[in-house]
Amino acid sequence: MLDKVKQRDPDQFTKSGIMVGLGETKEEVMQVMDDMRTAGVDFLTIGQYLQPTRKHVAVDRFVSPEEFKGYETIAKAKGFLLVSASPLTRSSYHADSDFKELQENRKKRYK
Repeated sequence: MLDKVKQRDPDQFTKSGIMVGLGETKEEVMQVMDDMRTAGVDFLTIGQYLQPTRKHVAVDRFVSPEEFKGYETIAKAKGFLLVSASPLTRSSYHADSDFKELQENRKKRYK
C-alpha cells in the first residue's frame, strides 16, 4: 500500500512504524527497514512494545536506549528523511512538528 501511494504521488509523505521487544532479531528489523525504503517510506518510528494487559502478548525483552540510537543511525543512513526511535516512541508522537521537519529535510536533500 505504501508503495502504491508513492507511485500515485511521489511527493506524498509516507510514514510507518514498528514495535520492538517482541522477539525480533536485528536482521529482521534491518529487513523491514529495507522493505520500507524500497516502498519509499519517508518517516520511520520504532518504539518499545509494552504489554497493555495480562491477556496480551508478553514483552520478550526491553530494548536498550543505545540499541534504539543504533536503529536510528542505521535508518537515517538507509535514507529515511525522519526517524523517531526510543522506548516511548509511538506513531503519532509529535506528529505536527514531525511533519514540519519532514518538509525541511526533503528540501535539504533535494536542493
